[in-house]
Amino acid sequence: MKVPMTEYLAIDLDRELWECRVCNHVVGSARAPYKEGLLVHARDPREIHKPILDPSYEFTFAPDPNWVQIIEYYCPECGTMMEVEYLPPGHPPLNDLEFDLDALKAQWAKRAPMDLSTIAGPAPAGVDYRSHMHSRAGAR
Repeated sequence: MKVPMTEYLAIDLDRELWECRVCNHVVGSARAPYKEGLLVHARDPREIHKPILDPSYEFTFAPDPNWVQIIEYYCPECGTMMEVEYLPPGHPPLNDLEFDLDALKAQWAKRAPMDLSTIAGPAPAGVDYRSHMHSRAGAR
């Protein structure tokens, strides 16, 4: 049974694997950090947060790359961005999701399989969410 864990990640409880919810690519073992199976791109924070003041000044209100870097994680199959972190240079990736798989299996064994077409997030292959969504344009 596949259980959505984030907007772009699911766990296949039967096979104990992380999967991309966009393309169903197997990212890695669900008993290991999912980030180990993703593409990683470290970015200079000044690319994202442009300096407000003249860059010749020491303090420009842009993050200092000597103190912080932006780390992006992507699905190696479809290129969907899974996560972004702001970390000090050289800091290891954060292990932000860790689940007790045995407890999850026991919990989900008592439930009916989830209809992924009724929840928000990227559509699994063959599911068109647009037929289930209502326009919010008039609600503002």
